[in-house]
Amino acid sequence: MTVADALSLDDFRLRAAERLLGAPPDPDDPETVPIGEHALLAPDRTPRAAAVLIGIVAREEPQLLFTQRAKDLPVHAGQISFPGGKREPADPTPLATALREAHEEVGLDPALVTPLGYLDLYVTNSGFGIVGCVAEIDPGYRLILSPDEVEDAFEAPLGFLMRAENHRVEMREWTGGLREIHHMPWEDRHIWGVTAGLLKNLYERLYAG
Repeated sequence: MTVADALSLDDFRLRAAERLLGAPPDPDDPETVPIGEHALLAPDRTPRAAAVLIGIVAREEPQLLFTQRAKDLPVHAGQISFPGGKREPADPTPLATALREAHEEVGLDPALVTPLGYLDLYVTNSGFGIVGCVAEIDPGYRLILSPDEVEDAFEAPLGFLMRAENHRVEMREWTGGLREIHHMPWEDRHIWGVTAGLLKNLYERLYAG
């Protein structure tokens, strides 16, 4: 199999069916084994539930859909992220959270999204337990950005994002010390932090080994 074959849409679908979690991990279940920055939290702290949509745009060369947060937001302003946010009481599932947030943030029609599976629970140093909902997006989608939340939305190629050599780890200062930060530059964009960590988890689930 060539590199191009291994990163094709058909191969991605096969890997997703075989290797993604069939049910979402539960942030409220103490038996759930998290990844990410959970070691930075107090041992007795239960993460707050959140979910993001890791959307694969079903083009001949598959793409991932990202947003760039508005510059005036009080938290994580200007950072690149996946559509998503914290769970609301009316959300029955993490997928419902991710689809609702994607519709609110960028106007993505849930009818154009086909769920494929889930990543491991990613716990952030700020106390969120994020469920990555992997899904396929119809390439005919149209977006309407919410300017209060999102400055831009763009696609980046799966082939670049799923290559091991493009996943970097850097040391950055945080609360008076140093910690590891995932970082993935692409063109003039800098995908880092939790978003890059989720991409690393997607790579490890589908393409590593």
